[in-house]
Amino acid sequence: MCHQTVGLVARALEAAGVPTLCLTAAHSITASVNPPRAAFVDLPLGYTVGRPGERDFQRDLLRRAFSAAESMTEPGTIADLGVRWSDDQAWKAGATSGLANGIRSAEGDSRSPRVAEPQYQFESDRAAAEANTG
Repeated sequence: MCHQTVGLVARALEAAGVPTLCLTAAHSITASVNPPRAAFVDLPLGYTVGRPGERDFQRDLLRRAFSAAESMTEPGTIADLGVRWSDDQAWKAGATSGLANGIRSAEGDSRSPRVAEPQYQFESDRAAAEANTG
């Protein structure tokens, strides 16, 4: 599910009285969507809860996320859980969203630059978002 949809769903659930926490490996995208609360992990996209089969790592990550959520009082808070893929930052050179289409470096990243203004696929999406934040 795209980040924008997750943010809208989280805000709708919160409005209905259901607490939410978005777990994200894409800090800038999550910040632009502004969910009620989120937890950031410095992991590759697609591995937001870590490597497959690493149960202890995953349990620790979830414990950190729930603990952070309990202390979040300001809407839109994104807590950095301090969870890292590796102490060596070299993994980031090949971890762009372009991996699915063969791009292997930041120089070849074909994504559009991030902008502060929300982007909507349809005008009805804009109207729904504005109605929920108005």
